[in-house]
Amino acid sequence: MFTVISRLVHYGLKDFWRHGWLSVTTVIIMTLALLVSIGLIIFNVVTKQTVASIQDKIDISVYFKNNAPEDEIFSIKKSLENLSEVKTVQYLSSDEALEIFKENHKNDPTITQALGELNENPLQASLNIKANHPEQYASIAQYLSSPNLNTFIDEVSYQENHVVIERLTAMINGLNQAGLFLTIVMALVAGLVAFNTVRLAIYSNREEIGVMRVVGASNSFVRGPFVLQGIFAGVLAAIASVLISAILIMIGFALPSLKFSLSLLGLTGTYQFFFSNIFVLFGYQMLFGTLIGGFSSFIAVRRYLKN
Repeated sequence: MFTVISRLVHYGLKDFWRHGWLSVTTVIIMTLALLVSIGLIIFNVVTKQTVASIQDKIDISVYFKNNAPEDEIFSIKKSLENLSEVKTVQYLSSDEALEIFKENHKNDPTITQALGELNENPLQASLNIKANHPEQYASIAQYLSSPNLNTFIDEVSYQENHVVIERLTAMINGLNQAGLFLTIVMALVAGLVAFNTVRLAIYSNREEIGVMRVVGASNSFVRGPFVLQGIFAGVLAAIASVLISAILIMIGFALPSLKFSLSLLGLTGTYQFFFSNIFVLFGYQMLFGTLIGGFSSFIAVRRYLKN
């Protein structure tokens, strides 16, 4: 068995190097497909982190009337916490709100003087509500608009961030779909190139293959070297795609101007994610590359052996 496998590998490598430029072209096309694939993986992870960060800034603020009893406010808080849509509910008393307001405007003498002249606290007690998902704020707002709660609630406000997050999520979904489509197209192109490379190799070795079949060589033995050619191309493309990605990421974060642009785009987590998961990404690339090369080569030889 070891002898058979070593011969298959030997013939596969021999044919791979024999068709030098065509093999190089195959590797380049497959590398481009794998670069799109790894870029899509990184983009998905980083954008999910960005969306989660923005989602954390979205909330509903519920302001209560000044005469609302505190026990009623806590009762409403408890009822909100029992809703499946609600992630957290934070209570802020009117006194706490005033202290925060004073701290935020301590350097503004006009506001400080105006507050000193007031005989009572103008700020209201409030609840800060965060939902599990942005689309759930509408149902939470509807719950708060019920008649039995309106007796104590003065105002329910949305922060405008939820519009931004919805648009951002839609944009990211669109980009992910476009990236997936591009990956599929590049994979098909890479598979087609590998398919034609093996077809050319078969044509160049048609007499040798004919002799092998006459002397009783099995289809598996004939097919093996050509399938291995495709796998070799996939392995080289996987290595090249990871190396190129690593170099591009290091260059991007080494140059101050590019690093600043990446931070504006919210891609600062790319560096850490890539190098902390580089072996996992390499495994995905190896699997993807060998599948493209091996499967397309298998189909090419299968079609020839059927003729």
